[in-house]
Amino acid sequence: MLDPRRLRLLYEFANRGSIAATADALGYTASAVSQQLATLEKEAGVSLLDRTARSAALTDSGQKLVNHAAHILGAIEAAESDLAAQEEVPQGRVVVAAYPSAAVALAPPVAHRLRSHSAITLELHQASAAESTAQVRSGDVDIALIDDWSGTRRRSEVGSLSFHFLCHDPLVLVVPRDHPLADAESIHLGELGDESWIATLESEPARRALERLLRGAGITPYMQWQFEGLDTVLTLVARGLGISIVPEMAVRDRRYDVVVHDFDTPIVGRDVYAVHRTASAHRPAVATVLSLLRTAARSRLGNKETDA
Repeated sequence: MLDPRRLRLLYEFANRGSIAATADALGYTASAVSQQLATLEKEAGVSLLDRTARSAALTDSGQKLVNHAAHILGAIEAAESDLAAQEEVPQGRVVVAAYPSAAVALAPPVAHRLRSHSAITLELHQASAAESTAQVRSGDVDIALIDDWSGTRRRSEVGSLSFHFLCHDPLVLVVPRDHPLADAESIHLGELGDESWIATLESEPARRALERLLRGAGITPYMQWQFEGLDTVLTLVARGLGISIVPEMAVRDRRYDVVVHDFDTPIVGRDVYAVHRTASAHRPAVATVLSLLRTAARSRLGNKETDA
């Protein structure tokens, strides 16, 4: 009989690509993972890994078993969720991964509301959308907060994952308090051609969105200042080194000494989603945190369009 714990190791190996990475993620030694996978091969009666002195890769049989493992582990989680749904009080640990500005913006209101759910323990850490989605799929994380800049609404379910639209996060202009535009009543993109821009790195979606906007307005920006992360960009704007266009959620709490302007016409931004494994939907603790996230996102951005 196949051991579900060893199936989890095989599933993790398929997602992480190496025995060492699997061991690091799960807190085992590499030799322990290798031994457990060898035992799973004996249980399955086929070779699951093609091993060399320096690496290992799934065989065709290994990939087939990984596909089955995803369904088996999902069924186990669904059974656990159904049993947990009988709890009168939501309880347990819920792990959330979020991109930085969502973590900063949503953690305070969610933590405030969780005070009335003392049996739930919340753990939140920061990760990119790709990283956190993979962590949800692998079971390391219960909920991921991701941003989507495509402008196309995602389907509510994709494979084993469920996507809940939380809010739209529009782009806004941020300027120093002593900037000539600080007291402007309305902002037009075409008026910003001669400004000194502070932007994130070219690899970041906020930078690509900024450049698309400016090119659409006939502006070729001089990007003298490029930094990793919106937090650094906003800090430098506050110091008077230039202006920028950023998602509203990144500056909504006004921790930065800057002036924030909406544009006179709606500006495309990003959509924010909460992602979880569909099988975990009936866990009361997960359902409670999802509900709190929807409420927090709606209140932070005044956004009333959320999934039920």
